Amino acid sequence: MRLGTFGILLMLIQESAACEFGPFPYSGTGIVCRMTKPAALLLNQETAQVIQTAFRNAKFPNITGERSMRLLGKVAYKLTDIQVDDLSIEQSEVELKENDAIHIAIKNVTAFFKGTLTYGYAGAWFLQLFHSVDFEIEASIDLQINIKLMCQKDQVAADASDCYLTFHKLTLHLQGDKEPGWLKQLFTDFISFTLKFVLKNEVCNEINFLAQVMANFVHDLAANFVQDETIRLDISLASVPLIKANYLESHHKGLVMYKNYSDVFSDSVFSPSLLTESRMIYFWLSEHILNSLASAAFLDKRLVLTLRGEKLQELFEMEDTETQRKAVQMIFQGTSYNDSVAKVWSLVHPQISLQPEGTIVKSLVAVELSIFPPGEESLTVLYMETEITVTIQAAYEEKKLILHPLNSRIEFKVFECAADPSGNDTSIRNFLQTVISVVGIPEVISRIEPALTSLMNSKGLHLFDIKNPEIITRKGYAIVQLDFSFPNHLLLDFLQKRL
Repeated sequence: MRLGTFGILLMLIQESAACEFGPFPYSGTGIVCRMTKPAALLLNQETAQVIQTAFRNAKFPNITGERSMRLLGKVAYKLTDIQVDDLSIEQSEVELKENDAIHIAIKNVTAFFKGTLTYGYAGAWFLQLFHSVDFEIEASIDLQINIKLMCQKDQVAADASDCYLTFHKLTLHLQGDKEPGWLKQLFTDFISFTLKFVLKNEVCNEINFLAQVMANFVHDLAANFVQDETIRLDISLASVPLIKANYLESHHKGLVMYKNYSDVFSDSVFSPSLLTESRMIYFWLSEHILNSLASAAFLDKRLVLTLRGEKLQELFEMEDTETQRKAVQMIFQGTSYNDSVAKVWSLVHPQISLQPEGTIVKSLVAVELSIFPPGEESLTVLYMETEITVTIQAAYEEKKLILHPLNSRIEFKVFECAADPSGNDTSIRNFLQTVISVVGIPEVISRIEPALTSLMNSKGLHLFDIKNPEIITRKGYAIVQLDFSFPNHLLLDFLQKRL
């Protein structure tokens, strides 16, 4: 997850001139990202690496020219092999211009360029001189960049062509000689204007190129983050983004894409007023997204759990009582846990409802317990279909997703047990209801927690130092809000690998 100032900002906001949206601004919004001014200021600290890379990757053309001098004849010159030898940046500032652009001011850039100067002098009276010397140019520059973003093909395209270099000093040194001389003065006067134009043009072109590269990179990164094998989210833009003085905000469709599964969403409850400005990053998620993901996971046959051996023993021996021992003996008919297997799966896709008290998951679950007596064929000793409703609160702590089940409701729809063919023995059913609520639900959640944590870490989430994250649920939507610090090496790694 290698993101820098340009990359994050380019992802979060964009102009919509090249995109068409419906008359209702947020109706198709499933995901919202808001970055507040403190986050933009923090990320701006990484701007120096982008600017340094732009200078070093700029391809400076050869500079040629000539000048006729009265009495002295014609003087021609050529600067070749121009490259950056050293660069330092003293200060970088960022400002959000409402409904316009991101203004980045890079102040007091000290740059040293080196190369070779070849010149020829055809003087009066047939006097000719030709010479090549190494040169060094010392420049002091201020850099102004206004990053505007366009929506093309429903994703961000960056335009950083509004770029200006202001030169406070441009000094030419020949052969390492720092003392002024007539030759240095002569060529400084000749080439100063051309040199400034070339430097400005090539550096700004490289900055614009980097902005576009990083915009595409961040879009691809975000798309990869919300994809797992055949299930992914459509993160194309859903409406015109907002650029305010205190925050940036982008709106994305968030439609689930899975094989032939068709997801449609046009009834979003999002409004900018639902988010505040006290934290650095906000993610707003529609309830519809979670329901669609649950449907895709169900269709992909991911909602299946198999238990055997020790796990079965932990499940059925949650307490050492006479009632428990009797129920286990009746259900398993004396067969050991190692010769038994339980399969748990969802019969329909779970229904998810976001409420102030938490995320409410309702699912119709089937449980089938089979035993394998030695020397005999397998036998299904228990089959039941149970409607389970559980309320879950989520948190992110120590770079792990934590799911807390609060309360649950269990209702048997089908109950078939070989030990109770008539179904009149309520003790087995009561025992199994306790097993499901006390051990079964926590067991399922304990499997989901590391799986989701591992998935997020595989996308690079663990590389960020996330501070005080909060997951807040409201009727129909959830908000994830957090502060963070940026891992400095990530942007440099990206630039080195991509360029």
